[in-house]
Amino acid sequence: MAPTPWISLTTDYGLTDGFVAVCHGVIGRIAPTARVIDVTHLVPPGDVRRGAAVLAQAVPHLPYGAHVAVVDPGVGTSRRAVALVTPGGLLVGPDNGVLTTAAQALGGITSAVELTAPGWLAAEVSDTFHGRDVFAPVAARLALGDRPTDAGPEVDPATLVTLPPPVLHREADGFTAEVLTVDHFGNVQLAAGADLLTSLAGPVEVAGRPAVRGRTFADAAPGSLVVLVDSAGLVAVARNGARAADLLGVAPGATVTVRGRIRG
Repeated sequence: MAPTPWISLTTDYGLTDGFVAVCHGVIGRIAPTARVIDVTHLVPPGDVRRGAAVLAQAVPHLPYGAHVAVVDPGVGTSRRAVALVTPGGLLVGPDNGVLTTAAQALGGITSAVELTAPGWLAAEVSDTFHGRDVFAPVAARLALGDRPTDAGPEVDPATLVTLPPPVLHREADGFTAEVLTVDHFGNVQLAAGADLLTSLAGPVEVAGRPAVRGRTFADAAPGSLVVLVDSAGLVAVARNGARAADLLGVAPGATVTVRGRIRG
């Protein structure tokens, strides 16, 4: 297998401890020429669905490489550690659903392995820090060009854990969709494709509040809501110069109803 010198890291480790630096260090000791992209380390602790959404939206724009995701409330339990092979890259992490949406974004899973080969892991594997002892070493070996099939036995992709689909209901005058993410600016991304927004004409309401349809944030008056298609091609609710999430009182996992007039 040709070297894949890029590695990305997506975790819920935060930035106040040394966990991220340790993972960088493990990678550097094994594959010193590998280049590491930090997607984020601020996924809310244990929020697998948020980690999966962030990863899936990031990986199509990253170089071909080994993409590590560690949002792992089941660390040390019987949940599997896996590596997934896709046409667009390799994914490494726990088998808890955090990887599978990203795998689809990269073209679908062509093969998968459970990470059990001793030579690929730390000499002693902690029950609480698989990012250091399992996932970072495996990503480093993959960056060197080692074959995923040497990391452990093959896994039937059909047995991998997948997350339940997000809530999305079409309605006579709009739709109700689950909040996938709330970004740093307070923009509320919904599990709704652009077609659901383009099917609405004229003014819209978001959770009973008036909003405008627009292309960008400035299409609404300062402090007002705008519904638009975001950079990921999904419907999002924003607020010009302020945080839509605070006004709506929503967080990932909540649902939001958008209503308008259906185009005839």
